[in-house]
Amino acid sequence: MAEVVLKNLSKSYGSDVGISDISMTVPDGAFVVLLGPTGAGKTTTLRLISGLEKADAGEVWIGGRNVAQETPAQRDVAMVFQQYSLYPHLTVRENLAFPLKSPVLKTPADEIERKVAEVADVLQISHKLDNKATALSGGEMQRVSIGRALVRDPAIYLMDEPLSSLDAKLRTDLRVELKRIHASLGATLLYVTHDQIEAMTMATHVGVLNHGKLVQYGTPREIYENPNSVYVASRLGLPRINIVPADLFGHAPNGAAQIGMRPEHIAQGEGAQATVKRVEQLGDQTRLHLDLHGHAITTLAIPDHDYEPGAQLRISPKNPLCFDAQGARIL
Repeated sequence: MAEVVLKNLSKSYGSDVGISDISMTVPDGAFVVLLGPTGAGKTTTLRLISGLEKADAGEVWIGGRNVAQETPAQRDVAMVFQQYSLYPHLTVRENLAFPLKSPVLKTPADEIERKVAEVADVLQISHKLDNKATALSGGEMQRVSIGRALVRDPAIYLMDEPLSSLDAKLRTDLRVELKRIHASLGATLLYVTHDQIEAMTMATHVGVLNHGKLVQYGTPREIYENPNSVYVASRLGLPRINIVPADLFGHAPNGAAQIGMRPEHIAQGEGAQATVKRVEQLGDQTRLHLDLHGHAITTLAIPDHDYEPGAQLRISPKNPLCFDAQGARIL
């Protein structure tokens, strides 16, 4: 595995900015997630690292070397895409072995057999090795697609929303699987997604992108607890953070135009009076959807309390996050 360093990386497509002046270090062995909506620059970043695109400015360093003049094959990266990149006429075994038969790698036959068996065991698809790709379920096909990258032992794995086309249960299963694979292989991964649950559950580091710029980079806990803007605060957390006028509960903190309250950071029993609009039972927790002077607020119910739509309760913020009129964090 290898450390990957981006230095002032930029790429435009005519008048459209792909990414702008991104500097970031992916530590050796880290699981870094790039998080942001469509058009934020996530995939462009992956393509620049892999060599599929050429940067307008800046540098990509992999394993201590500047790879500007290297081809994708020379950069020694493995990519996993959203859509399954399998050969339908080949078996699972043949699909997994295919990258190892590249003239560049020149992998001996016994080593190919060993690596295929090892990866199939890690992905728990050993019993499917002789099945044709067309006979697999969607989740199994994506496991094989991931496996085609894992057999390579590259410097870094680049994954472009590989779980987004799967159903909710398979996404949950494969999130656990990828985290386990990362731990067992000690792999360096750069993973792109717009799904904040994937970022929170899998990443060692999260990079939040907005219109081609890296707006914050840190551990999931740092990003969640200390976001530097309303935009970043809104990217992590489910239910989403409540953003309301700073004076909604009375005196506004100095310089604050808005405050942010995570659902778990709202106290009940005193403060402003809100109305329960909807009660959402989720088994392990109950969410309350409230109205406070025309502002929608989501919070968590106190255990063993009964709430009905139309009920009144008083709420107050606990350690709210404060933001100025431009959405920047006020510490």
